[in-house]
Amino acid sequence: MEKEIRIRLKVNGRQKEIQVMPNERLVDTLREKLGLKSVKMGCLTGECGTCTIIYDGQLVKSCLILSAEADGKEITTVEGIAKTEEMEKIKRTFAANNAFQCGFCTPAFTLLAYWLMKNKPEATNEEIEEASNSILCRCTGYIQIIQAIREALSLLRK
Repeated sequence: MEKEIRIRLKVNGRQKEIQVMPNERLVDTLREKLGLKSVKMGCLTGECGTCTIIYDGQLVKSCLILSAEADGKEITTVEGIAKTEEMEKIKRTFAANNAFQCGFCTPAFTLLAYWLMKNKPEATNEEIEEASNSILCRCTGYIQIIQAIREALSLLRK
Protein backbone atom coordinates (compact mmCIF):
# COMPACT_ATOMS: atom_id res chain seq x y z
CA MET A 1 0.00 0.00 0.00
CA GLU A 2 1.29 3.44 -0.95
CA LYS A 3 2.03 5.89 1.79
CA GLU A 4 0.42 9.34 1.94
CA ILE A 5 2.62 12.37 1.44
CA ARG A 6 2.26 15.85 2.90
CA ILE A 7 1.90 18.79 0.53
CA ARG A 8 1.47 22.53 0.96
CA LEU A 9 -0.83 24.58 -1.20
CA LYS A 10 -1.94 28.18 -1.18
CA VAL A 11 -5.64 27.87 -1.96
CA ASN A 12 -7.76 30.98 -2.42
CA GLY A 13 -5.19 33.01 -0.52
CA ARG A 14 -4.82 30.63 2.43
CA GLN A 15 -2.01 28.21 3.18
CA LYS A 16 -3.09 24.58 3.44
CA GLU A 17 -1.09 21.55 4.48
CA ILE A 18 -2.69 18.22 3.68
CA GLN A 19 -1.95 14.53 3.26
CA VAL A 20 -2.50 13.07 -0.22
CA MET A 21 -1.90 9.76 -1.93
CA PRO A 22 0.90 9.82 -4.53
CA ASN A 23 -1.62 9.01 -7.31
CA GLU A 24 -4.37 11.37 -6.12
CA ARG A 25 -5.70 13.87 -8.66
CA LEU A 26 -5.79 17.53 -7.71
CA VAL A 27 -9.52 17.71 -8.55
CA ASP A 28 -10.17 15.03 -5.91
CA THR A 29 -8.08 16.83 -3.30
CA LEU A 30 -9.77 20.17 -3.94
CA ARG A 31 -13.30 18.74 -3.87
CA GLU A 32 -13.08 16.02 -1.25
CA LYS A 33 -10.38 17.18 1.15
CA LEU A 34 -10.79 20.96 0.87
CA GLY A 35 -14.53 21.08 0.13
CA LEU A 36 -14.21 23.27 -2.98
CA LYS A 37 -17.28 22.07 -4.85
CA SER A 38 -17.03 24.62 -7.69
CA VAL A 39 -14.32 22.37 -9.12
CA LYS A 40 -16.45 19.84 -10.97
CA MET A 41 -15.60 16.25 -11.78
CA GLY A 42 -16.62 15.81 -15.38
CA CYS A 43 -14.78 13.57 -17.80
CA LEU A 44 -11.60 13.21 -15.70
CA THR A 45 -9.59 13.12 -18.95
CA GLY A 46 -9.13 16.85 -19.55
CA GLU A 47 -11.72 17.01 -22.31
CA CYS A 48 -14.61 18.88 -20.66
CA GLY A 49 -12.79 21.54 -18.62
CA THR A 50 -15.32 21.62 -15.77
CA CYS A 51 -12.46 21.11 -13.31
CA THR A 52 -10.68 24.29 -14.47
CA ILE A 53 -8.76 26.22 -11.82
CA ILE A 54 -6.18 28.99 -11.79
CA TYR A 55 -2.86 27.33 -10.97
CA ASP A 56 0.11 29.63 -10.44
CA GLY A 57 -1.63 32.21 -12.62
CA GLN A 58 -2.59 29.88 -15.48
CA LEU A 59 -5.88 28.21 -16.31
CA VAL A 60 -5.45 24.43 -16.02
CA LYS A 61 -7.61 21.35 -15.77
CA SER A 62 -7.16 19.99 -12.28
CA CYS A 63 -8.07 16.43 -13.30
CA LEU A 64 -4.79 16.27 -15.24
CA ILE A 65 -2.55 17.23 -12.30
CA LEU A 66 -1.49 15.01 -9.45
CA SER A 67 -1.85 16.64 -6.06
CA ALA A 68 1.77 15.81 -5.32
CA GLU A 69 2.80 17.89 -8.36
CA ALA A 70 0.93 20.86 -6.90
CA ASP A 71 3.09 21.03 -3.77
CA GLY A 72 4.00 24.69 -3.21
CA LYS A 73 1.62 26.00 -5.88
CA GLU A 74 -1.00 28.72 -5.64
CA ILE A 75 -4.55 27.76 -6.60
CA THR A 76 -7.63 29.89 -7.12
CA THR A 77 -11.15 28.52 -7.48
CA VAL A 78 -14.51 30.25 -7.81
CA GLU A 79 -14.83 30.19 -4.01
CA GLY A 80 -11.72 32.40 -3.87
CA ILE A 81 -13.11 35.06 -6.21
CA ALA A 82 -16.72 34.95 -5.03
CA LYS A 83 -16.61 38.31 -3.28
CA THR A 84 -14.49 40.22 -5.76
CA GLU A 85 -15.62 43.19 -7.82
CA GLU A 86 -14.85 41.21 -10.96
CA MET A 87 -17.14 38.37 -9.93
CA GLU A 88 -20.00 40.79 -9.33
CA LYS A 89 -19.63 41.95 -12.94
CA ILE A 90 -19.40 38.37 -14.20
CA LYS A 91 -22.53 37.31 -12.30
CA ARG A 92 -24.42 40.32 -13.64
CA THR A 93 -23.48 39.67 -17.30
CA PHE A 94 -24.05 35.91 -17.08
CA ALA A 95 -27.54 36.51 -15.67
CA ALA A 96 -28.34 39.22 -18.22
CA ASN A 97 -27.34 36.92 -21.09
CA ASN A 98 -28.85 33.68 -19.75
CA ALA A 99 -25.37 32.27 -20.05
CA PHE A 100 -26.06 29.20 -17.95
CA GLN A 101 -28.74 26.59 -17.63
CA CYS A 102 -27.82 23.52 -15.63
CA GLY A 103 -24.85 25.31 -14.07
CA PHE A 104 -22.42 22.42 -14.27
CA CYS A 105 -19.90 24.26 -16.46
CA THR A 106 -20.66 27.72 -15.06
CA PRO A 107 -17.89 27.76 -12.41
CA ALA A 108 -15.28 27.00 -15.08
CA PHE A 109 -16.61 29.70 -17.42
CA THR A 110 -16.81 32.29 -14.65
CA LEU A 111 -13.25 31.46 -13.64
CA LEU A 112 -12.23 31.84 -17.30
CA ALA A 113 -13.95 35.26 -17.41
CA TYR A 114 -12.16 36.29 -14.22
CA TRP A 115 -8.80 35.14 -15.62
CA LEU A 116 -9.40 37.11 -18.82
CA MET A 117 -10.31 40.20 -16.79
CA LYS A 118 -7.01 39.92 -14.91
CA ASN A 119 -4.75 38.83 -17.77
CA LYS A 120 -6.33 39.89 -21.07
CA PRO A 121 -8.83 42.66 -20.37
CA GLU A 122 -8.63 43.77 -24.00
CA ALA A 123 -9.23 40.25 -25.36
CA THR A 124 -10.71 40.16 -28.84
CA ASN A 125 -13.76 38.10 -29.72
CA GLU A 126 -11.44 35.52 -31.26
CA GLU A 127 -9.34 35.32 -28.10
CA ILE A 128 -12.47 34.89 -25.95
CA GLU A 129 -13.75 32.16 -28.27
CA GLU A 130 -10.38 30.41 -28.33
CA ALA A 131 -10.13 30.49 -24.53
CA SER A 132 -13.71 29.20 -24.25
CA ASN A 133 -12.88 26.19 -26.42
CA SER A 134 -11.24 24.52 -23.43
CA ILE A 135 -14.58 24.17 -21.59
CA LEU A 136 -17.60 22.21 -22.79
CA CYS A 137 -21.17 23.40 -22.24
CA ARG A 138 -23.80 20.84 -23.08
CA CYS A 139 -26.81 23.13 -22.53
CA THR A 140 -26.67 26.65 -23.94
CA GLY A 141 -24.13 26.58 -26.67
CA TYR A 142 -21.55 29.26 -26.50
CA ILE A 143 -23.15 32.39 -27.90
CA GLN A 144 -24.63 33.52 -24.58
CA ILE A 145 -21.51 32.58 -22.62
CA ILE A 146 -19.14 34.41 -24.96
CA GLN A 147 -21.43 37.45 -24.99
CA ALA A 148 -21.50 37.45 -21.17
CA ILE A 149 -17.70 37.26 -20.99
CA ARG A 150 -17.37 40.01 -23.62
CA GLU A 151 -19.73 42.26 -21.63
CA ALA A 152 -17.91 41.51 -18.36
CA LEU A 153 -14.65 42.60 -20.00
CA SER A 154 -16.28 45.77 -21.34
CA LEU A 155 -17.50 46.65 -17.82
CA LEU A 156 -13.85 46.86 -16.78
CA ARG A 157 -13.35 49.70 -19.20
CA LYS A 158 -16.21 51.81 -17.79
